[in-house]
Amino acid sequence: MRASLAPGIWFLRAFSRDSWFRGFILLLTFLVYTCYHMSRKPISVVKSRLHQNCSDLIKPINDTHTINDTTWCSWAPFDKDNYKELLGAVDNAFLVAYAIGMFISGIFGERLPIRYYLSAGMLLSGLFTALFGMGYFWNVHMLWYFVLIQICNGLVQTTGWPSVVTCVGNWFGKGRRGLIMGIWNSHTSVGNIVGSLLAGIWVNEQWGLSFVVPGVITAAMGAFTFLFLVEYPEDVDCAPPQHHSSPGEDEDNPEDPANDPCSDREGHLDAATKCSKDPSAKPAAISFLGALRIPGVIEFSLCLLFAKLVSYTFLYWLPLYIFNVAHFDAKEAGDLSTLFDVGGIIGGILAGLISDYTSGRATTCCIMLILAAPMMFLYNYSGQSGMTSSIVMLIICGALVNGPYALITTAVSADLGTHQSLKGNAKALSTVSAIIDGTGSVGAALGPLLAGLISPTGWNNVFYMLISADILACLFLCRLVYKEILAWKTSLSSGRGSSMALTHPR
Repeated sequence: MRASLAPGIWFLRAFSRDSWFRGFILLLTFLVYTCYHMSRKPISVVKSRLHQNCSDLIKPINDTHTINDTTWCSWAPFDKDNYKELLGAVDNAFLVAYAIGMFISGIFGERLPIRYYLSAGMLLSGLFTALFGMGYFWNVHMLWYFVLIQICNGLVQTTGWPSVVTCVGNWFGKGRRGLIMGIWNSHTSVGNIVGSLLAGIWVNEQWGLSFVVPGVITAAMGAFTFLFLVEYPEDVDCAPPQHHSSPGEDEDNPEDPANDPCSDREGHLDAATKCSKDPSAKPAAISFLGALRIPGVIEFSLCLLFAKLVSYTFLYWLPLYIFNVAHFDAKEAGDLSTLFDVGGIIGGILAGLISDYTSGRATTCCIMLILAAPMMFLYNYSGQSGMTSSIVMLIICGALVNGPYALITTAVSADLGTHQSLKGNAKALSTVSAIIDGTGSVGAALGPLLAGLISPTGWNNVFYMLISADILACLFLCRLVYKEILAWKTSLSSGRGSSMALTHPR
């Protein structure tokens, strides 16, 4: 008589070989982009340490500053009155380089092996992040050093997003894409949280370690990616995903990948493997202008520009805002700011789940952006009145601000990158995701820059700027929302017609 299987073995056998590979790729790309965001976050936490009020601290005996100097403990060149503009310049060096590089990165990402491209980007990103922190140990006080490091880091970090979105798009079809990518996209918030907590450990002592440690972790993850990343399911004899499953689409689009003999519709793995190894079966990469012609790319790109402006202003300036307004110390402000990212995780998952259920990506984004505007006003007006209200409002604001941002950069990018008009050319995925995220990165660069320029006039004005950007993001989705509403009406009408025909047959 055979013994019953151990629970662990039963669990392993419950999933197919394809499922294990898909799960591994999802986890690996999640960890990869978690590291990217982890390495971006320390600067926002360390800002309050680079310039601080030193009047309550004991001055060292050998210090050469004057008695009335209240910034003697700040880090030059950020010890001057224009420190906000200088910190804004450091932020913008990264973000402008990232925005410019992103448009180019997608083109390279389609033409180079993702494993090599992504691994090299992570190794260089880890290096430049660590070099920023080494400025502390090398006693560097020149602005150009920090700006140059940020420019280099911004450029190499553009290797990340097009690569991971393309890889996930290669492995997962359209079914439940919003939910899967909503959960997967929580890597952004998880990376911000981990980066904040790591930076907070050393921010009040050797703040250079706040950058060196995340840099080393990112580089190590790059080496791991080189050893284990699989770009296509066919490379390990797994069935490719089905991007278009609608019966109507199958009939009208004979060139759709779901109808191709290489698809997994019939579950014929041998045929899929054979086709994947045929060089002539690989489509040519799409042009930049060709990607722009895909319906919805321009609207979602412009919407993301303003949505990411809001998100990245919070990313780079929220700890300093809490430090100045709520009067927490640097570590406490950094820790409290992570609640915004906790909300971002919730918002990304909810946005994906709702958009899958309703088939309305644009409508989901628009509703969340509309709700975000009054919540940001309330947070600025009364969010610092107590710890409980601050925690609740930070989580809600994070969910409403980052939900649309997460949905557009993941599920929407993947949907558009595998659009019917491409006739199965999945090569467009990297370029489309680069265009959308690159346009959004222009907003990511503008947001912290504007916050640095406006904040000296008062934090209220910064929030008015964020609310205005949020409203503009909604406006760019109006046409797509209208189309989705018409589609729902058509669907309801056809559903009623079918039910009437069944109830009253001729």
